[in-house]
Amino acid sequence: MKLVARRFDTGRVCEFSLSDGRIESIRPLDSAQDEHLWIAPGFVDIQVNGYGGQEFSSADLTIDAIERIAAAYAAGGVTRFCPTLTTNSYEALEHGVRTIAVACRQSAQLARQIVGIHLEGPYLSPEDGPRGAHPAEHCRPPDWEEFARLQAAADGRIAIVTLSPEYAKAPAFIRLASSAGICVALGHLSATGQQIRAAVDAGARLSTHLGNGAHRLLRRHPNYLWDQLAEDRLWASLIVDGQHLPPEVVKTFVRAKGPERLVLVSDLSGLAGLPPGRYQSSGCELEVLADGRLVIAGQDQLLAGASRTIAEGVANIIEFADLNLPTAIGLATSQPCRLLELPPGRLQPGDTADLVLFDFSRRRIEVRATLLAGQAL
Repeated sequence: MKLVARRFDTGRVCEFSLSDGRIESIRPLDSAQDEHLWIAPGFVDIQVNGYGGQEFSSADLTIDAIERIAAAYAAGGVTRFCPTLTTNSYEALEHGVRTIAVACRQSAQLARQIVGIHLEGPYLSPEDGPRGAHPAEHCRPPDWEEFARLQAAADGRIAIVTLSPEYAKAPAFIRLASSAGICVALGHLSATGQQIRAAVDAGARLSTHLGNGAHRLLRRHPNYLWDQLAEDRLWASLIVDGQHLPPEVVKTFVRAKGPERLVLVSDLSGLAGLPPGRYQSSGCELEVLADGRLVIAGQDQLLAGASRTIAEGVANIIEFADLNLPTAIGLATSQPCRLLELPPGRLQPGDTADLVLFDFSRRRIEVRATLLAGQAL
């Protein structure tokens, strides 16, 4: 297969020859025409909760549902992702991770696409505000024995666990998880600066969707947002859908962390893709508003996940933080790979042909095609 497209990193139009699932050769072309699609490595989204009415964190998750969700992500340019299970009962979490593990055993394609499971909870703050839409009855302290059972059910595929460091057992849990090669993230927390530092000393590496999952009112300083921003050992993931964070906050976070310690995520909800209305999800009622926002039903401020793709986040962060295209694309490709110590997607001969082709104009990105190992998804 041959593709002619404009490289995202240099802007140069090239002919890409693909063979046996890899980039065989790249030949620069002399072309000043603007009609060529752009090409980049496929997006890597490490926080996606479901799609089209199906959550990963569910006692009724099926392999067919996982395949449908993966296909929906591919339409948005995502070639690799971390199915994210949010706070739930042990039985629902075990069923979810076990079903994902079986799906990966049965499907080589899903095994390529799913690079690890993200467990967002249940070890989160039960306080209103920090817990967001996570059900309070299932928020609980870190429990290593429980987590080990979930990891066994997942065939060892849990790669990220998001927790609150406010619990007394959090540092010990973080040390065990980090020593097992798991990326520990801090999120949905109500913690002091001392507790955050203790968590980072124990091995925590990431702030999950920094700026969200927080009290509606915070003291000026100190507070846990400043503490995480100032902690140079913490990376941060950001939801840049234009709804979760104002442009000024995104720009400030980018300046504070620098692109080298940032990852873009979509945080797509299981309700993403559904029409406006009220829906039951994980024990609480949620609502899709007319403008696409997903909120806890009955109000319009407390968000409950996202509905916009990571491609839209790439375009938004270019506009909000004055980033160039190569840097913004890197936040959704090479940066998540660095965080999880995965082989990075690149545009070099010999690299796996996990690719996304897109239009880029007026600072908007429209995905036109997604290839996994050279095959259109």
